[in-house]
Amino acid sequence: MNRLFFRFFVLVMLSITAATFVIYFVFARLFGDPLEDIARRQASAQIFLIEQYVDQAPADEWLARLNKVREVSNTHFDLVPLADARAGLSGRQAAALERGEVVLDPANKAFVRRVDTAGNRYIGSNEEAIRAWNLPIDLNQALAMEALRYVIVALAILAPIALWSRSHWKALQTLSRVADDFGAGQLSARAQLQPADAVYPLAERINAMAERIQGLLESQKNLLHSVSHELRTPIARLEFAMELLAERANDPALTKRIAAMEGDLAELNALVNELLSMSKLDNAQGAQRAPFELAPMLRGCLEELHPRPARLDGILTDDLGSLEGDRRLLARAVGNLLRNAQKYAAGQVRLSAWRDGGWIEIAVEDDGPGIPDEERERVFEPFYRLDRSRDRATGGFGLGLSIARKAVALHGGSLRVERAALGGARFVISLPDGALVISGPVPADAPG
Repeated sequence: MNRLFFRFFVLVMLSITAATFVIYFVFARLFGDPLEDIARRQASAQIFLIEQYVDQAPADEWLARLNKVREVSNTHFDLVPLADARAGLSGRQAAALERGEVVLDPANKAFVRRVDTAGNRYIGSNEEAIRAWNLPIDLNQALAMEALRYVIVALAILAPIALWSRSHWKALQTLSRVADDFGAGQLSARAQLQPADAVYPLAERINAMAERIQGLLESQKNLLHSVSHELRTPIARLEFAMELLAERANDPALTKRIAAMEGDLAELNALVNELLSMSKLDNAQGAQRAPFELAPMLRGCLEELHPRPARLDGILTDDLGSLEGDRRLLARAVGNLLRNAQKYAAGQVRLSAWRDGGWIEIAVEDDGPGIPDEERERVFEPFYRLDRSRDRATGGFGLGLSIARKAVALHGGSLRVERAALGGARFVISLPDGALVISGPVPADAPG
């Protein structure tokens, strides 16, 4: 609110300043310099003395009265040749001087005026001018007063605008919090505003959009979960039927075909299990968290990798400390990355972990063909495969990396892929030190 109001305040002040300059130049063009008018008002007493006291004297007393004014006034009055008075004047000022008008010089706190135009004061008076200087002219004070006047006007404008915009800002903050909560996975978040609020129609549209999105996501999750569960029953019946058929088959060719069908059923069963895992992660509102040591968990992931690659390196130290989170979920994520590296490695897989500031980094890399730059985000999409023919040969459904990223995100971390020093792909898990299991998106300040 303060930043928004400050920007608005600066904009209003700049606008008023620009308007002030425009007004000044327009008025100076049409009606004369406004500063000259201010100076004329400040020098009005001295001008009054000349015009109403000295000029009202008879011709033979004009100089005597001028001398009396010199004695009592702090302003200096001099008689100068008309040619000297004309020097430095603009065309408009020179014309005014010729007409016998007072010509002000605010910068030098002075003015000049012809003694007269007909020589009636004394001999040669039509060729002389009276010059007054050291006038009580203070334009700085006048400008300061004008600036203060405009500041007061600006504040008078901004004060009601600030009060009016405060309610709008509070309503927008409410919408912002709702958007953050909804983006963090709290699909029930809604904006609670009063109908009198100016942004109430926008809040109603956002709530309606959230309702539709929540309904679509819930339908998708329920469909995936229900279909996965429903598939398990016919799969189980088929497995039982295949076992009975295998027991009674005497034909070797038929036995081979039955074995192939059993393999297909096992693959289908594995796919259903993966879909159920995805569904559980999508519906997770926060897993069971508990502190656990990180290094033993990672070593357990290495030991469970089967069959082991030709070379399996684990660069782990005992000073990694502990995390507070779901040990099973993180082990599942690391295990998926290790199995993925195992599929495509030429012969070497490496697991390493270290601390980097307030983050814990876990890296899994291999010496395989790697992942092209343009595909590095798409590999985390469910069922996405870089090379379908090779994936069919190596097994898998394209769900392992997606499950791993969801599991890491539930711990407030991130999972990214980059080029490995071994030549293949390098998957890096970044977890906040002392990670807590949460339900929400990856933090914006996660490394990578």
